[in-house]
Amino acid sequence: MALARPGGVRRYYDINGWLFVGPALAMICIFMIYPILWSLWISFQSGRGMMIKFVGFGNVVRLVHDPVFQKALSNTIIFFVVQVPIMILLALTLAAVLNSPRLIGRDMFRTAIFLPCVTSLVAYSALFKGMFANDGIINSTLEAVGIIASPIPWLTDSFWAKVLIIIAITWRWTGYNMIFYLSAMQNIDKSIYEAARIDGINAWGRFFYITIPLLKPVILFTSVISTIGTLQLFDEVMNITQGGPSDSTLTLSLYIYNLTFKFIPNLGYAATVSYVIVVIVAMLAFLQFFAARERDQ
Repeated sequence: MALARPGGVRRYYDINGWLFVGPALAMICIFMIYPILWSLWISFQSGRGMMIKFVGFGNVVRLVHDPVFQKALSNTIIFFVVQVPIMILLALTLAAVLNSPRLIGRDMFRTAIFLPCVTSLVAYSALFKGMFANDGIINSTLEAVGIIASPIPWLTDSFWAKVLIIIAITWRWTGYNMIFYLSAMQNIDKSIYEAARIDGINAWGRFFYITIPLLKPVILFTSVISTIGTLQLFDEVMNITQGGPSDSTLTLSLYIYNLTFKFIPNLGYAATVSYVIVVIVAMLAFLQFFAARERDQ
């Protein structure tokens, strides 16, 4: 009987392994890597429609002098700076409350708070637009209880339109982050809390000095995910305010959509704006990971 060569079996399994993962790798290359590389190449070109030409860093120079881009960038940063901390703190608070075994109906509350993140984006955006209209249920209720004397212009005032978008995305995504915190809290060893309770540490002390430090990896994860989601904010502003009034809620993602589909198409400039989001997300993610590492040392 002929003996197999030493590397024959290994080569056999290597070939079969590549045959199994080959289709998945091909799909990744076609639908992920190729579009990324092509969009990078397109970002060095400019023109209207199909009449494009290579301009090098001309699109980057245009960014600096584009007031609409600057407005979209400032709006996106405002949404990120204001909304993400509010959502993280609210999710932590809700998780701590709903983690209590003495809370009656906590399963019902958990489900109710988590449900918004699985609702249709278009459906809930349309619902919010109707609720916060001048004659909507929100203004009617606030007037009925005497909190306001006249309707709040949620959709027509620059400040209140931003507030409306922040309320909408906080309502939708707080429950999503809460589930991560709640799961992490339930995996903390109860003996740690018992020891702290015996030592006389109150509930606030246990939360700030035990729960928060042990949740640090989860908080970092949700912060990065929330940062990415907020910087890519599109659906709510598209369906509720369409970026108005006067571009006061225009975000980078909506501006990219307008450059690609609403205005005369300029794919090169739109690709350049999209890479601004990539750079900002990468920088913020690096800073968040770096800050977490510094605290661990």
